[in-house]
Amino acid sequence: MSEPTEEPKLVGSDRVLAVLAELARHPDGIGLEEMARAVASPKPTAHRALAALRRAGFAAQNGHGQYVLGDEFLRMAFAHHEARPDHVRVTPILKALCERYGETAHYAVLDGASVVYRSKLDPAAGAVRLTSVVGGRNPAHCTGVGKMLLAHTLPDEEAVRAWVGGRTLERRTERSLGTAEELHAELVRVREQGYAVDDQENEPGVNCVAVPAYLNSPAVPSGAISVSGLAYRTPLDKLVADLSAIRAIVSGKDLS
Repeated sequence: MSEPTEEPKLVGSDRVLAVLAELARHPDGIGLEEMARAVASPKPTAHRALAALRRAGFAAQNGHGQYVLGDEFLRMAFAHHEARPDHVRVTPILKALCERYGETAHYAVLDGASVVYRSKLDPAAGAVRLTSVVGGRNPAHCTGVGKMLLAHTLPDEEAVRAWVGGRTLERRTERSLGTAEELHAELVRVREQGYAVDDQENEPGVNCVAVPAYLNSPAVPSGAISVSGLAYRTPLDKLVADLSAIRAIVSGKDLS
């Protein structure tokens, strides 16, 4: 029997990056001792990494003496996000969808088994804010945007089975897809329809319709755009019935 492989020890810049990533998980702050445990390093070593990040403005200490992400890091991250070409192009689309439906609009991309939300816009007033956040993740097979993108990247059942591999698909709700067979059948429907839905599969009481977004190429979707709302207020069949308008907005033909 082979011996279990030990996790490689963090050294140098890898440790600093690990500390930076850990800071991002603690918006309320993290103490030095807790940080040292999290990155499996002695306290003096973790302290040196934090000191390097503080000198760069990437870390700071709050009024309780705990460490948080620094303002310079946040400034750079937000400035980069706002200037990304796909964010610039998608913002007026999300705004138009929000105004038309009074619900939340998302732009997301596929990353392995998850979708990552690149942009999100909530209506100005009158709607319950959803729990999704920019940079947040959800299982691709449970979301409309995820299924839309998987339909483009997994063309047949063999590809679906390879993508699922030995994993057990998480059932977020009783409506979630749970097997490779179910996912393959759903992706066939998505390709035939040209859109995907989340019928309370990721979160109870929340549904959405998603369509592909071709922001960088006319042939390959850069991501997917969805309109998401509470099922009792904006039923799924209402969104599907207005699909032609959603497609027109996403294509840029109706942004008035």
